[in-house]
Amino acid sequence: MCGRYASSAGRTELTEIFEIDEVAGPLPAPAWNIAPTDPVPAIFERVRDGDRRRLLAEVRWGLVPSWSKDASGAARLINARVETVGEKPAFRKAFASRRCLLPADGYYEWYTVPATGGGKPVKQPYFIGPSDGGLFAMAGLYEFWKAPDGSWLTTATVITTSATDEVGHLHDRMPMSVPAENWSAWLDPGFGPDARELLTVEVSGLTFHPVSTAVNKVANDGPELVEPVAL
Repeated sequence: MCGRYASSAGRTELTEIFEIDEVAGPLPAPAWNIAPTDPVPAIFERVRDGDRRRLLAEVRWGLVPSWSKDASGAARLINARVETVGEKPAFRKAFASRRCLLPADGYYEWYTVPATGGGKPVKQPYFIGPSDGGLFAMAGLYEFWKAPDGSWLTTATVITTSATDEVGHLHDRMPMSVPAENWSAWLDPGFGPDARELLTVEVSGLTFHPVSTAVNKVANDGPELVEPVAL
């Protein structure tokens, strides 16, 4: 799964990289320890007067289906398995026409180090990201939910798949990404074929390293959290 990630690119950088037409409202501040239900930047497209407009906006991580009675289950829907994303009731409609990109520096996984000398096993956090230091355009879905008071909430989830051998020993799942040449089709609400064909699994473009256990506490944040540490 992808349960924590970093996204530090600002408005100007994201606008240039993703060729944004409109920034819809204020964006969340750069963050290196994003947890479920936190605000995150997302890129998606809406059709207005027949024209497709690419938007950059803040959403909340953890999808709330439009038919949900409340938003309490959002933390459980931070990931959608690519194998079933087109069939699961929680994701089916969003997968058909509400696909998005979730920009990330990388994501965290915890590897259990066996106990030695009678001690307890230790969960060591690792940071996984593009080896070139660029952005990881995670494949996502977004949804609109109307609260009982009439306010609207926009939420998103990350699509995951089986992890490659490079990072599979850390965790058996990993986020899927959308290559730049497929961004337009992936974001197109009217794209007809199975959109799963537009996704890719990073095979050789990822690197990973151990990081400080300070990331374990969601209140901690800062670029130092993604820096390598010696084990």
